[in-house]
Amino acid sequence: MSSASSTMPSGYSYDYDIVKMFTIASLVWVIIGMSAGIYIAAELAWPALNLGIPEITFGRLRPVHTNSVIWGFGGNALIATSFYIVQRTCQARLWGGKLLSNTFFWTWQAVLLVGSWALVAGHSQSREYAEYPLLVNIVMMIGLIMYALIYAMTLRKRNQPHIYVANWFFMAFILATAILHFFNNIQVPYSIWGSYSIFSGVQDAMTEWWYGHNIVGFVLTVGFLGMMYYFVPKQAERPIFSYRLSIVHFWALSFLYMWVGGHHLEWTALPGWINSLSVTFSILLLLPSWGGMINGIMTLSGAWDKLRTDPIILFLVTALAFYGMATFEGPMLALQSVNALSHYTDWTIGHVHSGALGWVAMITFGSFYHMVPRLWGTKLYSTKLVFVHFWLATIGIVLYIVAMWVAGIGQGLMLRAFDQYGNLAYTFVETVVFLHIPYVVRLIGGVFFFSGTLLMMYNLIKTVTAERLVEVEREVLIPSRVAIHN
Repeated sequence: MSSASSTMPSGYSYDYDIVKMFTIASLVWVIIGMSAGIYIAAELAWPALNLGIPEITFGRLRPVHTNSVIWGFGGNALIATSFYIVQRTCQARLWGGKLLSNTFFWTWQAVLLVGSWALVAGHSQSREYAEYPLLVNIVMMIGLIMYALIYAMTLRKRNQPHIYVANWFFMAFILATAILHFFNNIQVPYSIWGSYSIFSGVQDAMTEWWYGHNIVGFVLTVGFLGMMYYFVPKQAERPIFSYRLSIVHFWALSFLYMWVGGHHLEWTALPGWINSLSVTFSILLLLPSWGGMINGIMTLSGAWDKLRTDPIILFLVTALAFYGMATFEGPMLALQSVNALSHYTDWTIGHVHSGALGWVAMITFGSFYHMVPRLWGTKLYSTKLVFVHFWLATIGIVLYIVAMWVAGIGQGLMLRAFDQYGNLAYTFVETVVFLHIPYVVRLIGGVFFFSGTLLMMYNLIKTVTAERLVEVEREVLIPSRVAIHN
């Protein structure tokens, strides 16, 4: 690949205003989503915190938590970073102009606001990661179409012949999410807020978990890998370890992920051959997942000394480590012998949060620490506060997932224990009593993690309000096929 000029074609400039808007929205929604998570964690430890108010019960706030962190924090973060990356690596301004991008922004925020209100009010589809009512999901579909148009058309008018691999991952995330969202919402409405799926029974469950696991696969994995493939080389100032491996990683993940949703329905009425197929592809997923992790970590070859002085690198590398751990644990839990113990226990909750907190949140925090000063043309307010945030987040994650491992394995063993007469050795109430201490430890871990997030908010607010020091940087593409700063 030949060298490129450090400036864009005459008359062009990047649209960073929309990137700033989505970045700010992501930071607002992470506070909303995590606050709801902290409260429902406290409710599980002390149920009296429900206060007899239906709107703040676990059943209503839990989907507010999951959807706010997935579509609010994660969705806004993915849109912000993807718009930032696609412009810089393609050396082209976003297609469609400010009217389209601003319409997309407010459409997305309307989905989150109205969806959260609907869930608190008791209107829910009761579908994992898809609890928003059909009306809200129709608006979300419109937003996804706008997103796909802006992104694809920006790639089409690029001023660089090469499409950097991060854009491959973002495009796959956008298209797969739109397809999944459409088919999971083929429903018949019976009121403004209510609808019935056209599928029923096993078919409905299989459709939901085809959607549910692929939201994890294509939003929380493939999308954030787009972040990783840009921000890790940028912050390390090193070329990606293996560009060829990144392409293999992309195609292997894109093919394998679509087949594994059935492993959420083991030991149910789902046909055995579908379970076997899902488990097989789940195990195969370990290969490309670890290939991507190794590719990211090995990018630091020759630059490991940066871990001592650069907390942003610490965030990014630790995120990759959690990505590797979560993508090992997932295939292991898919094995039917392990699943017999883990199914319907808090072990699954621990697994999800090792990926959500350790991978998704940590890679986003590192990306924001890198991107925000460059967006506003300032210097990061405090590197020391980033170190403090890192340790608060890491301690919080460890406390959280260890507590859930103990809770889940303990649950599984107690619910499957028999006495000498062949009766269950423990009542269900005894398993609930056992869970109290792990739930308290989980809450403490969540508070640690949330405290770090609040510290990041303070650091970034001070950063963006500081005096402008430098011009917003241009992008240079060099033969190593990785973008670095001037």
